[in-house]
Amino acid sequence: MDKFGKSQSVTRVEDSRFLTGQGKYVDDIAPQGALRAFYFRSPVAHAVITSLDVSAAREADGVHLVMTAEDIKAEGVTEGMSFATMKNRDGSDGAKPRRPFLAEDRLRFVGEPVALVVAETLEQAKDAAELIELDYDELPVHMELVAAGEPLHPEAPDNRAFDFGLGDEEGTAKALEASDRVIRLEVGDNRIIVNSMEPRGCFSEWTDGKVHLSFNGQGVWGMKGELARVFDLEGEQIRVTNPDVGGGFGMKGMPYPEYFTVPLAARMLGRPVRWMSDRTEAMLTDNAGRDLVTMAELGFDAAGKITAYRVHNFCNLGAYCSNFAQAIQSNLFARVLTGTYDIQTAYLRCEGILTNTTQVDAYRGAGRPEAIYVLERIMDRAARELGKDPLELRRLNFIKEFPYKTVTGETYDVGDFPRVLDHAMKTADIAGFDARRAASEAAGKLRGLGLCYYIESILGDPSEGVQVDFTEEGGALIYVGTQSNGQGHETVFAQFLSDQTGIPADKIQVIQGDSDLIAQGGGTGGSRSVTTQTNVTLKAVREMVEGFSAFLADEMGVAPEDVSFDDERFRAEGSNLHPTMLEAAQMAREAGREDLLVWKAREQLPARSYPNGAHFAEVEIDVETGKVICDRYHVVDDFGNLINPMLAEGQVHGGVAQGLGQALVEHVVYDDEGQLLTATFMDYGMPRADDMPWVHFETEPVPSTANPMGMKGCGEAGTVGAMAAMGNAVQDALWARGVKQVDMPFTPQRVWEMLKDNAVAAE
Repeated sequence: MDKFGKSQSVTRVEDSRFLTGQGKYVDDIAPQGALRAFYFRSPVAHAVITSLDVSAAREADGVHLVMTAEDIKAEGVTEGMSFATMKNRDGSDGAKPRRPFLAEDRLRFVGEPVALVVAETLEQAKDAAELIELDYDELPVHMELVAAGEPLHPEAPDNRAFDFGLGDEEGTAKALEASDRVIRLEVGDNRIIVNSMEPRGCFSEWTDGKVHLSFNGQGVWGMKGELARVFDLEGEQIRVTNPDVGGGFGMKGMPYPEYFTVPLAARMLGRPVRWMSDRTEAMLTDNAGRDLVTMAELGFDAAGKITAYRVHNFCNLGAYCSNFAQAIQSNLFARVLTGTYDIQTAYLRCEGILTNTTQVDAYRGAGRPEAIYVLERIMDRAARELGKDPLELRRLNFIKEFPYKTVTGETYDVGDFPRVLDHAMKTADIAGFDARRAASEAAGKLRGLGLCYYIESILGDPSEGVQVDFTEEGGALIYVGTQSNGQGHETVFAQFLSDQTGIPADKIQVIQGDSDLIAQGGGTGGSRSVTTQTNVTLKAVREMVEGFSAFLADEMGVAPEDVSFDDERFRAEGSNLHPTMLEAAQMAREAGREDLLVWKAREQLPARSYPNGAHFAEVEIDVETGKVICDRYHVVDDFGNLINPMLAEGQVHGGVAQGLGQALVEHVVYDDEGQLLTATFMDYGMPRADDMPWVHFETEPVPSTANPMGMKGCGEAGTVGAMAAMGNAVQDALWARGVKQVDMPFTPQRVWEMLKDNAVAAE
């Protein structure tokens, strides 16, 4: 990979700052003297507001403002939260119910913001919130994933926000009818709370009619556009910044009501206002992930070749449609609907259901993990019911020729799935599994092996910009349009620019997350960051080399085309002058060539890339307690070419941990009245160190043709593969005991009950 990077495992430069308490997170950098904000939130899941009395709260000590929906209207703000809609199967638009920044006439989920209290101290704001009197008439609560129940919004009278379809419905039905065998499986995908290490927060201030919002998000430009829409401002009147961000995972990639009401409060008071969520508040209000039930049907001919695939899912949207929610389990699910298999006929139907719960939106993978989980679970079930080896059934149906256009419109440019699977089988020592299973059985335990072969479609804006400035101090600044949430961007972007220019990485500073400094950017999400950012950086470097070569040609006494750059120095035959890039910049500065000291570029990727790989999980189950231990975990990924393999491995480890967390312990529980029962870490399980095996990671690169670096993206891959690998491993372990249906999470109690119930049924 000499041409496009050295592919060296460089440790993260930002880690020393984070690990020594030197990070600058949003709650660390709020302006001196900023007032504190606290939200009074709905205590019930569904009700009509009959009265809201905030008069006592307004008179409380230290209180500067108590904002309600009426105050927002009085300030001339009439807009609400925006979101994308999908087309229904009949061609109509999905429902567009209004989502106000503060509840207006109705309460629709526990935790919905009702009033904002701003005071000198957080304690004063909390005390004042206790004085707010909210009266309401409760309504029936809708919690089921069915189009029925008390309507949450008049725009969706049956609580179905959209009914999406993609593919050949009639053709798929006929192909299934004509199949020799049809395998059917209902697959549940449990709701999780994202629980980023740093909860959401923000501060805002106004100066001479210009608003500054700083929030811990995944990009600044979408939020800037939203502030312009809501407050009717021009672009130059808005500055949005993202400081250090302690985890995003998709959940921080969209606007929330707080990011509008805090700036409005700052405008009304003429003082900076800050807000920081606590953990329970985050659990109540952060957009959740997953939460869908899918019925899948997979047809086969007599030889085991797939003939058709039909999927019908019901996804939980929560009480309102969040930013990307309608697209997550419809359009994004469809991107990898057929996975790595040669399926010529397929149909997806998705019904988005509104319930009296917190909103559900993007979570690591955003639709792709959900689709792969369903497909790989039913492929495993098919192998069992057809009496075939799970690995060989996959091989038989793998796509063999590329480029390949899927039935949902994706074009896979390259791939070698059998080669990747072979590598993974060897790495995971599949040949030794029978001996390991026998050893577990001798100890009175069950052992299971699970495979997931995943593929992912890289999402997000395919275009990105970059600016490189040469400084007087002899270094360089690189301004990027992505946003790190902990992925190591400061390391990888400096490393890549260093690889291409010879500028020492420690002399390169990465600038991100400031809309005043960076005019446009796509932010972070969908595993897009490194691929898009390095692609445009290459263009900027090409232009730098061309510009400096023309400048140096006069100094060297040669023609511009005779000047070359070898990633470290400019050279020309017959010349003793061979400056580095930094030396060339200094020469240009001394010559008054300021035009050579700032380089801007923008570039768009011609197509998506498709990372893929094989995950093997081995579990051991204690029959007496139901405890599931993931004993071995092996991953072989095709990420194409890598800039920093260590960072890629770290991303895979983190993704697998999130997938195993969902599979083993994480589960959101509401009662019948819509009260969240898992609103603290005392009740909501999070994966701990002893839940995690050592994740053995290797790569088998098949470079992408969709970008000049041959990359494929890796940020979400670990999660995409982990859930199905674990699900299939647990199913494999329990199958011999007669347990034919297993759904996450595989907690000791649930697994013990599966074994117990099956034992009773067998008597």
